[in-house]
Amino acid sequence: MFNRSVARSGIKALNTTSRPATRSTFIRPLSYTTARANKKNDPKNDPNLAATNKAPEGASGEHEGQFARTDESVQIEYPPDSEMPAQPVVQGRGGMHFKRTLAQFSLENKVSMVTGGARGLGLVMGQGLVASGSDLAIVDLNKAEAEEQAQKLVEQFRKENPGLEEMPNVTAHYADVANPDSVNEALAEVLAKHKRIDNLVTSAGFTENFDAISYPFDRMKKLWGVNVDGTYLFATGVAKHLMERNAPGSIVMIGSMSGSIVNVPQPQAPYNAAKAAVRHLAASLAVEWAGHGIRVNCISPGYMLTALTRKILDENPQLRDKWTSLIPVGKMGTPEDLMGAVTFLLSDASKYITGADLRVDGGYTLT
Repeated sequence: MFNRSVARSGIKALNTTSRPATRSTFIRPLSYTTARANKKNDPKNDPNLAATNKAPEGASGEHEGQFARTDESVQIEYPPDSEMPAQPVVQGRGGMHFKRTLAQFSLENKVSMVTGGARGLGLVMGQGLVASGSDLAIVDLNKAEAEEQAQKLVEQFRKENPGLEEMPNVTAHYADVANPDSVNEALAEVLAKHKRIDNLVTSAGFTENFDAISYPFDRMKKLWGVNVDGTYLFATGVAKHLMERNAPGSIVMIGSMSGSIVNVPQPQAPYNAAKAAVRHLAASLAVEWAGHGIRVNCISPGYMLTALTRKILDENPQLRDKWTSLIPVGKMGTPEDLMGAVTFLLSDASKYITGADLRVDGGYTLT
């Protein structure tokens, strides 16, 4: 009969006796032989390698990587108030309709405040809130234009809702959003007119395009003051009011895709950093105020065809072609594309969403 233990002992003994008593060690000397030339690693013979910056300058075009870099020759200064083009009120977006939709999207019996609401994205988003049932307080540095636009919004609403007796209450207010005293005065005035504030949209902001070294420090402080300080001051002011009322509320901060990516070819480092601050501020305050029923979210628009953007592109057509070539949907957005986004985030349709960053950019940040 086969005995496994005996067999294992025999194999072990055999291995032991056949093993040499000593083992010699061979040490290979260091080699410094020159590497052989590899034709596959030669840009002249490899078209794929020729299309990288390993190739001789110019092998893959005029300048490798040029379309992913900023161009210091692009300089665009924010225009003075007297040269700012007016944003037209949107036509045919707020009338009666018979399409079924969730009642949660309604802003009926709410009071919303929009900073920077006399122009651009702020004006059109404000119009979207009025069309969704909200009363509106427009806050802007240019009070005269805010008053004019407030009147136009009501006129447009009346035209699109014939027979409706009760018109929305749309008011205009002045504020230098970077000045705490001015912000407090504006908040007090809005509360005196509307009795309460339920929603806030911080749309006041601007950008300038200069290389970082050339950008004047005082201009950078002003840019940060409007984009970051203004957002912070109004958000904390409205949150304090909501807490005193023991009422829930919703705040939407208008950031930018520039807070997540670096735009090209225009240099705009201070603006990019400011919008990144706005995005993270929204997330931070969302956590801080969650226990009070106050939701804070961010909308990050891509390239939008506001009246000001159209003016800039008319003067710099090469920018239009460059920007559009980088947008997957193949076109720039319009301010109306933000109407649904801001209404959604302010309404009960998004009541379990806070701290989110909703990018409305045509897919720009995906590639």
